[in-house]
Parts: sequence; C-alpha cells; structure tokens
Amino acid sequence: MVSDGTRVLGLGKVGPEAAYPVMEGKALLFKYLGGVDAVPLVHRASDPNKFIELLQLVEPSFGGINLEDIEKPKCFYILDEARRRLSIPVWHDDQQGTATVTLAGLMNALKVVGKRLNDVRIVIFGAGASNVAFYRLLKVMGMNLHNVVAITTKGILHPEMKDIDKLMVSDPYQYQIAIETNGGDLPPNSPIERAFEGADVLVAASAPGPGIIKPEWVSRMSKDAIVFALANPVPEIWPWEAKKAGARIVATGRSDFPNQVNNSLAFPAVFRGVLDVRAKTITDTMAVAAAVELAKYAEENGGINENRILPTMEEWEVYPRVAAAIAVRAVEEGVARRTTTYKEELERAREIIGTVRQKFQSIWSSGLIPKPPVDYEG
Repeated sequence: MVSDGTRVLGLGKVGPEAAYPVMEGKALLFKYLGGVDAVPLVHRASDPNKFIELLQLVEPSFGGINLEDIEKPKCFYILDEARRRLSIPVWHDDQQGTATVTLAGLMNALKVVGKRLNDVRIVIFGAGASNVAFYRLLKVMGMNLHNVVAITTKGILHPEMKDIDKLMVSDPYQYQIAIETNGGDLPPNSPIERAFEGADVLVAASAPGPGIIKPEWVSRMSKDAIVFALANPVPEIWPWEAKKAGARIVATGRSDFPNQVNNSLAFPAVFRGVLDVRAKTITDTMAVAAAVELAKYAEENGGINENRILPTMEEWEVYPRVAAAIAVRAVEEGVARRTTTYKEELERAREIIGTVRQKFQSIWSSGLIPKPPVDYEG
C-alpha cells in the first residue's frame, strides 16, 4: 500500500505521517477479509513521475501495489502510468475499488426497478477519483455515453462548454468525459437542475453534505429513480430526503443506512485473486468481472430488494467468490502467470481467508486484543 497522504478521507491533504495510521487500518482489512499481507509505505514524493519511479524501485519486493489517498488529477496519471510500466498489479482503491462496488450496486438496483443499463440516463455528480473510474467501467459495459451527463464544479460537462481547451490541459480525464458524454440534449451553460430532468440514475461522489444534492433536483428524476450519494462522512443528500423526493433506491457510503457502497467489499478479494494467479495487471474488464460476481452473490444469497442491493462485509463467503471471478478473468485475458479454474481458486481462497479469520477469532476470544472503548461501540 503506497500513499503520499495528499487526499486522506475526511482529512484531506495531511501528509504521509498522518496517512500512515489509516494505511495500518487498511492493512488489517486486507488480512482479515482477504488473507492478504499488506505493508504500508508512505513517502514525500509528491511529483507524479517521482511517485511512479518509487513504485518501480520497490516493485521487485511485492506481488501487487495498492495506491491510496492520492489527490486528483495526478492519481489518474499515476495509476495509468504505473499500470503501463510495472509488471505487477497496480490498483488505486479510491478509484477502482469504489467504482467496482458502485457498478455492482447499480446492476442490482436496475434489476429491482426493472430497467436496463443501456436504456437509462445517468447523472454523474462529481468527477473525482471514484466517478472517473466508474465512468470508465460504464464504457467497458457498453453504456451509451450519450445517455450520461457529468456535473462538476464547472457545471455540466459538455463538448462546447466554456474553456474546454483549458480543461484539456488542466484535467485531461474530465476533458475526455466532457467530449464523450451529454449527447446534445443539454446546451452549454444549462442550469444543473436540467441534468436531472428524466434521469434514471444519480451517482454522486463529490463533497460531504448534506445539501449538496437538492431534493427538488431528485424530484425531477424519472419514476423509480436510483440515487447513490457516496460522499463521506455525510452523503450529499440524506436518504430520507431523497426518498421523499421520489427516489426508490438510495445508497450511501455509510454503514448506518441500507445499501452501503464500501470498497472493502472489493479490494481484499481482488488482491486475493490476482496474487493467487500472479497476475501482471488488473484490467478494467477484470474489475467488471469482480462487480458482476459481487452483484450475483447478493442476488443469490438473501436476494435483492430496495434496501439490499449489495452484500455486507459480514458475509465473508463473498470474498472467495470475487477472488475466484477475477482470477479466472485474468487467466482468460492472458495476464495471469499461473492458470486456475473458478472452482480451484474458490477453494484456495476459502481456505486462506477462512484460516485467517479463525486465527483472528482465537485472538479475540482469548482476550489478547482488548475490546474497543464503550464510546466507540456501535
């Protein structure tokens, strides 16, 4: 796990020293949920190319690299270049992890409301790490990009928007979204609320709320609207506000509301799978395979409904299944150094993760790890 501490969740640009405890906590999740041994590595190489050089220098020591807490837009460049230059998997969890789980949730939400991906209009609110990656996965899924509208602090992204040439230089990733989306229905400088008119899906990953997404905007959406308000620690709109405004399904990034979109459902299993087959990279189609398996697991185990479009982290069997799905996809794409079948990887991942969980349970039950303070329980 590698970070420069320039974008720590809920804290912002706090530096590598402050990012280190966050990385330690994530290492525990890697181990407990995926049976993966993770090593935190924080540094002060703020220049993107020096960051990538550091990754190349440490590459021989590791089977994969998880990028963490890196500010945009350099996080996009670092991921793309690292994937190109390194011969081990590189994954930016703030991008790919959240996007993978969001896609899985959207797949099941669309099933619940009886709509198909290619028939819906999607509003992407915010063009940060997770939403840019989510947009890329929509492209892999074959989404009609003319049915996608993206909104940033600049307003509605549009091929003819003001300062589009400046955007091409300052943020080429937003620029790409601007020229590929918004099929002409919304002219430049349209008010934001126009983008919500008749939209079926809203995926917001912008700034902590509440009040970022207005209820009257949601009320403009189509019947059986789906709202993902993913900002932490407070969603862009409260779930009850979105429901009152007409949304049928609401997902957030929080565990105290139904339908939590948490990247912890993806990254432990993703790395379990790619490490087991010694993959060279993690492609976008591999991330889609993980999303499909995640969605499938929720549907087959407990069913899906308005308040359950994703499994929870307590359903540990989901991790071996996602590991098996992404491992097999790596083999199919020719990026695995070791071949396996779905059944073989499922059994391998079950054994590894199950053994780790048993060890943790033994440690907890023996009292070697103290219980959290009462103030932090629940």
